[in-house]
Amino acid sequence: MENQTPPRKLTIQELNESVQRSSFWLRPLKEELHRNIIGQEHLIESLIISLLANGHVLLEGVPGLAKTLALKTLASAVLADFRRIQFTPDMLPADIIGTEIYNPKDVNFITKKGPIFSNFVLADEINRAPAKVQSALLEGMQERQVTIGDQTFPLPDVFLVMATQNPIEQEGTYPLPEAQVDRFMLKVIVKHPTPAEERLILDRMGTSEVNLTVNSIVSAKDIWRSRKVVNAVFMDDRVKDYIVSIIHATREPAHYGLKLKDYILNGASPRGTIFLTLASKASAFINGRGFVTPEDIKNQALDVLRHRISVSYEAEAEGITSEDIITQILNTLPVP
Repeated sequence: MENQTPPRKLTIQELNESVQRSSFWLRPLKEELHRNIIGQEHLIESLIISLLANGHVLLEGVPGLAKTLALKTLASAVLADFRRIQFTPDMLPADIIGTEIYNPKDVNFITKKGPIFSNFVLADEINRAPAKVQSALLEGMQERQVTIGDQTFPLPDVFLVMATQNPIEQEGTYPLPEAQVDRFMLKVIVKHPTPAEERLILDRMGTSEVNLTVNSIVSAKDIWRSRKVVNAVFMDDRVKDYIVSIIHATREPAHYGLKLKDYILNGASPRGTIFLTLASKASAFINGRGFVTPEDIKNQALDVLRHRISVSYEAEAEGITSEDIITQILNTLPVP
């Protein structure tokens, strides 16, 4: 058997050129999203990063902040299937993944697939459903496949789940366990629009006959090709060490001169390391670069880590949040 020559590593210039060629759809997609969604720049960028990094998003915000509209518009612009699932306390796992139905005519069972078999799934108020229903969705997110009866079905290559939580209404809810929340790449806090943005919303939406149209910008195949380029984005060893230091500082803060031990119950998991790496690569891609900078990591750290750090009762008593801890870590660790 002949020795195969390993593929040549691309130079930074070649990676930059590859990113420029593959990101042709980014600007038109953002413009199309902003035609229907006013403001919410961070929400839109987070959705695109999750799409590029093959992750999922957990959104926390009060109702009426365009969370559903954002994902529905994204699905239309990407030529993809979209399903919205309103989670309720009486749901069953079959309502998510599907079930087998007996066909008396043919004397056999037929498989009826559930709404999870879509490219974009909005899990609205995920914390309103019982643990079994949450697990059915989260298993599909993690394994990228669903088992119905004795058959296993793969989910689409382009598959994005955006789950929402209402932070102001907790009665009758089933909070997501930390181990399950960890499966979301990003947790994004969706905030109210500014007065100027709200005035634009009033001018555009202040009528009973609002007709929102979305043009198709990019195909799922283009997204899949772009992911290949994102995976190839260069990350220097010093930048990799910076990510590892951030993650380990959430577990052993004293090792880095941080007096945070009494405020942290559990630090970020290795999945946090992986997701921070992927999100940083996607951030570099969005900014037209074939290499990751420490700024990419800092920009993604809050969304990637805020739901992976459990704070102690002492921290809660002093009003210290996981975001405060992450910010202190980023401000203290030396930047390569």
